[in-house]
Amino acid sequence: MPRTIQILPDRVANQIAAGEVVERPASVVKELVENALDARAAAVEVAITGGGKRSIRVADDGVGMVREDALLALDRHATSKIRDASDLEGVTTLGFRGEALPSIAAVSRLTLDTCAREEELGTRVRVDGGRIVSIEDSPRRPGTTVEVKTLFFNAPARAKFLKSARAETRAISEAVIALSLAHPSVAFLLTSDGRELLSAPSARDIPARVAAIWGEEVARTLVAVSGESGRMSVRGLVQRPDQARPGMRRGYLYVNGRPFRDPVLLRAADRGYRTTIASGVRPWVFFYFDAPRGHVDVNVHPAKAEVRFRDLPAVERLVEEAVRQAHGEEESSASFQPRPELPRLEVREPRPARRDSDPTLDAQTALFVPRVAAGATAPPAEPAPEAGRPQLWQVLNTYIVAETRDGLVFIDQHSAHERVLFERLMDLFQKGGEVGQRLLFPLTLRLTGAEYRQVESLSGLLSRTGFEVEGFGGDTVIVHAVPNPHPYFDAERCFREMIAELTEGSELMRSGRNQHERIAMTFACKGAIKAGQRLSATEMEELFDRLFATELPYHDVHGRPTVVRLSAKELKRKFGR
Repeated sequence: MPRTIQILPDRVANQIAAGEVVERPASVVKELVENALDARAAAVEVAITGGGKRSIRVADDGVGMVREDALLALDRHATSKIRDASDLEGVTTLGFRGEALPSIAAVSRLTLDTCAREEELGTRVRVDGGRIVSIEDSPRRPGTTVEVKTLFFNAPARAKFLKSARAETRAISEAVIALSLAHPSVAFLLTSDGRELLSAPSARDIPARVAAIWGEEVARTLVAVSGESGRMSVRGLVQRPDQARPGMRRGYLYVNGRPFRDPVLLRAADRGYRTTIASGVRPWVFFYFDAPRGHVDVNVHPAKAEVRFRDLPAVERLVEEAVRQAHGEEESSASFQPRPELPRLEVREPRPARRDSDPTLDAQTALFVPRVAAGATAPPAEPAPEAGRPQLWQVLNTYIVAETRDGLVFIDQHSAHERVLFERLMDLFQKGGEVGQRLLFPLTLRLTGAEYRQVESLSGLLSRTGFEVEGFGGDTVIVHAVPNPHPYFDAERCFREMIAELTEGSELMRSGRNQHERIAMTFACKGAIKAGQRLSATEMEELFDRLFATELPYHDVHGRPTVVRLSAKELKRKFGR
């Protein structure tokens, strides 16, 4: 029987291996820029033509290489970054497999021009389809330049799968942006067909780098986020809920300085936004994880685009809780003017949620649950005045104005009460639900067939909300008891609007993670005091206190701001002081 198994020629084997590393021009740029960063470059310049299909040039001012190392770097599995398999557990460099240069050279015409810092003369190596064609001296400054031309010239089948020059340019731009966000101290320049696409000078921190790429206006929509869990920590930036928009999201993940993809962690971030943004909104997030040795495996993807955490559920909880905490901070509130300073990446101590969980509080006899159990102290109002309580004014029977240490805050009374009612009802659900107030004359309400079936299916949850409802035949129900969250509450209107929204669905309904949350959101929206309702001084104080005792005081359940700040600095600017 003839032999059928044979060893592949090196040329074929290298092209197959290159297929794992070099998927498209963006893969080439990513690998070459990573090598430049590992070489401790202070500036990296990337120039492409034809979307990188015609040429790619990556130049750096790093440590460079001597001739012997330059030649070894073109051999497969030649690297200076690890010595044995155990090094993979704590590898801190971006490249470590020794595959990038030989894989790129196997499917292109490559020129490597390099000079070590201690050398007077550099080396230029030319490679054609994986075969070295020349080695010569090169007078140049320390650093390395790699030029890649006619990518996939010897693999036409793969070249056919490349996208248009515009699409490939976008992919290259994204790859460079991702790496530049991991290394703000390094200057980056990206040009395409002679046109500048990205110019990011050396920056002091991540927010400054974000401002250099997308502008300070975008950077000021972000707030700092941080958290710790055991030896794992995360810090970064997340978009303020009132600034998040539908459409394309910018989601960047890094672990120990290495960019990676993980939709699971992005979904965890979205859960942290729960009840602060509407369904379909895509906030920008930037997360930087610090993981100790052995807690993350970086060698699980051919292009190093993915990593594996030892305890992914714990990392998910860390992300969700860190985002949630950031949205409870004053920095996440809306403002009349752009932030005077960019956000900072400071690791802050986690702050316990300011929620009043005393079961003896009774909401049936006061506007916003004002009484506190004996021996307890009222939750502090934030922002707190320097001395005494802030004086409150109602404007247009819709907004409450309060003076703070550094200016004024404007509170939307409906949105604020919506947040208060939502968190209060979610707390009550955990304790068994709300007790409704019996009506002397029950309400007899006729519903549509769909609404009647909705009431039947939700009768248990409606009862825990405070609505005691029973069928009366046909499509009619009788409401025997209702909640009483405030003196201006219109029980019939609230019930009808709740059932209609729960039946027909809405953006609000889609943003709730379960039926309890959807019921609480709908009740809070329909049951909160309305714009145009005049409030007494006591009622305004109660609303102010209760709002800043919630977990997320700066956002209502629709994703709108409850509070807008006007700083003293902006007031002075408006008056020319």
